[in-house]
Amino acid sequence: MIKSTENAENYKWGNDCDGWHLLKSDSLSVIQERMSTGTSEQLHYHNRSQQLFYILSGTAHFEIDGREFIVNAKQSIHIPTTAKHRISNLNPEELHFLVISEPKSHGDRVNC
Repeated sequence: MIKSTENAENYKWGNDCDGWHLLKSDSLSVIQERMSTGTSEQLHYHNRSQQLFYILSGTAHFEIDGREFIVNAKQSIHIPTTAKHRISNLNPEELHFLVISEPKSHGDRVNC
């Protein structure tokens, strides 16, 4: 089945952010997400899941194990299992990205 933000399961998170499940299985998750300007998620880690964030548009600011990274559109960053991380949108435009988790990260999140 063809999936998009028009027909995928949607959920809200944080302060005015969205996620759409493009693929939702126990072994692999692909989510398209949107973050409004000035939003950030809580620092956290996953015990089982590794993740890859691919930026579709905007600029993402990451904190990973105490280090700062800036990831621009058409770039990606890998988050290894157990790495403490958070993504923030500190820019004036919305941030759109894919987050690919193996295995799925829902239910495997530990907030710091």
